[in-house]
Amino acid sequence: MERAKDLAPLYLPLGGCSGVNLELNLTTESVTQASPLEPVCVGPETTVREVFERLKGEGRGSILVCRDGALVGIFTERDALRIMARGGNLDAPIESVMVRQPATIDAQATVAAVIRQMSSGGYRRLPMVDGGQKPLGVVQVSGIVHYLVEHFPKTIYNQPPVSHPATKQREGP
Repeated sequence: MERAKDLAPLYLPLGGCSGVNLELNLTTESVTQASPLEPVCVGPETTVREVFERLKGEGRGSILVCRDGALVGIFTERDALRIMARGGNLDAPIESVMVRQPATIDAQATVAAVIRQMSSGGYRRLPMVDGGQKPLGVVQVSGIVHYLVEHFPKTIYNQPPVSHPATKQREGP
């Protein structure tokens, strides 16, 4: 159930203009309108190497880990980078390196609630689940952006350009 603060209008600063905030009331549309991806699930005993292959083969940034049809963890591209950087064991079960009890969003949640949760938690992907923790999809930041562009094209496309001062020094070493 959404709390009262989740039902307040969401303010999104667009166009980089200081002092310009556009109110987009996103509290009525379901997150299912934000193009969630079909869930890709593996069992906890699946090896890290097999999960890497699935991530690459399916062009995904995350894999959900499920036991008996219920979500128990998530493994993302960020986790993959950490394992590769430290030379981790690719034959270990994914259960040993997954994020347990990941943050989720209910399929009945509004777009505003999802944006708020993704923003406050720093998530790029949120599993969408039913009451029994069965994965129904994965909401991504890109899906939210596409939703905003589709539903508010005049607001998105008609922002004045942001003037950037010319760089006086070369960037980088």
